[in-house]
Amino acid sequence: MSNIKPFKAVHYNLEKIEDISKVVCPPYDVISEEEQDILHDLSPYNFTHIDLGKDQEGDNDKNNKYTRAKDIFAAWLKEGVMVQDEKEGLYFYKQEYKIQGQKHSRTGFICLMNLQNEEDSKVYPHEKTHAAAVDDRLALYCSLNSALSSIFVCYSDNHRKVEKIFNKHILTTKPMFQVEDNDKVKHTMWRFNDPELIEVIDQSLSGQQLFIADGHHRYKVATEYRKMQMAKKSEVSDDEPFNYVMTYFTNIDSKDLQIFPMHRIIKQMPGDLGFLEKFFRIDKVKNKGELLILLAKAGRNEHAFGMYSAEGIRLLRLKNKSLIDEMVKEGSSEYKNLDATILKHFIFDQIGVKSKEIVYTKDLGVVTDMVDNGEAAVGFVMNAVKISQLKAIALNGEKMPPKTTYFYPKVLSGLTVYKLN
Repeated sequence: MSNIKPFKAVHYNLEKIEDISKVVCPPYDVISEEEQDILHDLSPYNFTHIDLGKDQEGDNDKNNKYTRAKDIFAAWLKEGVMVQDEKEGLYFYKQEYKIQGQKHSRTGFICLMNLQNEEDSKVYPHEKTHAAAVDDRLALYCSLNSALSSIFVCYSDNHRKVEKIFNKHILTTKPMFQVEDNDKVKHTMWRFNDPELIEVIDQSLSGQQLFIADGHHRYKVATEYRKMQMAKKSEVSDDEPFNYVMTYFTNIDSKDLQIFPMHRIIKQMPGDLGFLEKFFRIDKVKNKGELLILLAKAGRNEHAFGMYSAEGIRLLRLKNKSLIDEMVKEGSSEYKNLDATILKHFIFDQIGVKSKEIVYTKDLGVVTDMVDNGEAAVGFVMNAVKISQLKAIALNGEKMPPKTTYFYPKVLSGLTVYKLN
């Protein structure tokens, strides 16, 4: 059975949409309410009108944000605002960006990934899903009978087979789309229809362990939808559209696969932090720049966090690793040794900080601004999770604590849609 499959993507029609930057958007789950309003107002054709609609007064079973999304999507197709490709293809996708002035470039491709029963699957998630979010996305999936956004999956390509195909056959050709987002990330997409080379790509993924980086809720929705459809049929073929999920693939071995740390902000501390010296070596730090340098250095061999509060900046380093097994009762060694796990058990649990009381952000500036402005009591600055940790925990069948990883850059929504019928 094939791992991947080309498909006829639905996408924006550039003959109708002059500025693609006004209609594409980030993934729904990183859009704030304020950003949702801005994107809705940016264009009547912005993708959030179907991917992240708004609740309205008087909504009911027959008229709600999901039925409105279905009607809007149908209207866009009818008007030619969005069109479906006539030939099946695979869609190469390159993202160029800078981090601290250094240039990076990540290349991947979007196609369909085969879904299998859980016991047969070699697709490994690493984050827990929340029932409310799954219900929301499943309702939208069923209403439109379409996957609006890709899940984000990592595969291994040590021999760079896919990259060589891209460089030889794609890079110098005219792209379908090219757009720069608000973070100055340049997104470029090409359509690729060569069946023989698509087969080479499929074979390079054969038998591999695949790791979900982003889109755990969307993956869960696709698997639940598949179960629903299979329950309705006495016979099911491998080619059924619900046996596939739209997926962005990128190389886990690439140096440009970036994971950002997710920092923790506590608005009100429920207890005193005087106990910290029991578990941690505590060093005063002059400024944010020095903290990042010292934190990264300490993180090579120790469990360390930055602590930013009105009292100043501190570097916390765990004194005794042997305490980890004593303090953390559940999980494998890999799970117990996650910095996020240690922060939870050695600090948050000691004073009663609950997950719902934590603000998560990838931006250190958000941490410092909230504390400086009196909106938060303290921020804990994290090192990024390593790919090796993600793989080990996923292969163990475990899930990381909430908001442990942030893969960057995000895959834009609105570039491709998988219409199941």
